[in-house]
Amino acid sequence: MSQYAAALSQHPLAATAVGEVAGELLERFDGERPDLLVCFASPHHVGTFEDVTAALRRLLEPEVFLAQTAVSIIAGPREVEDAPAIAVWAARFDDATLEPVSLRLVDTADGPAIVGWPEEPVEAHTLLLLADPFTFPADAFLSRLNDDMPGLRVLGGLASAARGPGGNRLALDGAVTSEGAVGVFLDAAVEIRTVVSQGCRPIGRPFTVTRAEGNLVHELGGQPALDRLRELATAASDDERVLMQRGLHVGIVVDEHKVDFHRGDFLVRNVLGADQSSGAIAVGDTVTVGQTLQFHVRDADAADEDLHALLTGMDARAALLFTCNGRGRHLFGVSDHDAGVVEKLLGPIPLAGAFCAGEIGPVGGQNFLHGFTASLALFPD
Repeated sequence: MSQYAAALSQHPLAATAVGEVAGELLERFDGERPDLLVCFASPHHVGTFEDVTAALRRLLEPEVFLAQTAVSIIAGPREVEDAPAIAVWAARFDDATLEPVSLRLVDTADGPAIVGWPEEPVEAHTLLLLADPFTFPADAFLSRLNDDMPGLRVLGGLASAARGPGGNRLALDGAVTSEGAVGVFLDAAVEIRTVVSQGCRPIGRPFTVTRAEGNLVHELGGQPALDRLRELATAASDDERVLMQRGLHVGIVVDEHKVDFHRGDFLVRNVLGADQSSGAIAVGDTVTVGQTLQFHVRDADAADEDLHALLTGMDARAALLFTCNGRGRHLFGVSDHDAGVVEKLLGPIPLAGAFCAGEIGPVGGQNFLHGFTASLALFPD
């Protein structure tokens, strides 16, 4: 049977923090080597990141080691925001094949290209991916993967410890970098269930896109998109109009083969603006004619309800959580929301993760980069 453990230290001294988390994991694993070790460290440990990762590898001797810096750290039911923290998650699988991968964007004679992709990757079921938002084109990379490897699920998040290039840290085994992406392929022997909570709820009714160009939606159901939006605002409740004014979103259906659309069928993107003269609205993704679109709103209640609904009835022995750095206290007004919901519904399982500058997870069978989302990898019984 697979074995999991997670540990957290909030000690400000890196050496002491490493000793605390390593000691707890060594005790949980009774001297056995983990197959996978994933470390999340707050910005306070960026300067000692190489020492932290080297010490963890030396003490725990994992087969594959991943690490990432992030503005806030998650472990168990705790979300440590804006304070020193190191969280480490460990797993020992039954007869699984793991293959590490390190990716970089480089300039070539034919233009920018991603290097590091294995020539013959393992027959992977899932890719756990940690990336730097300033030097790795995660959105374009995922789009290419959807075309080239349609059966591969990708989960993870973008490092968030810095506000510019060079400030984040990533680690794969013994190598530390401030650019690109690192990850690990997991074969089908490692069962993983994915949960992507985009924290929105639909309002109004869905429409078919009847005219669009790039990210501009000109017509919905044969009428100017802005007219449809005005109709929605007129029919909305006072509370819904307030939410629409704070921030409006669209849900784009990913799998159009379905007849009815429910939670998890929509890819949520921001409404960026509107053109009064043409009646078009601009959204944060490419939209094509024939797709189904529905307006959405987001608030703490919607985000809470969405995460509860998606996790209800689930079971897991461990989990990795990648949540947006715009959630936490900023959205919910209280600490430990997302991690607390996981413990409430799944129990006190080994959980670790980070607040990210973008969350990666599948929706409708395709992989996307999200915002304001909680993306979970659940390791079931």
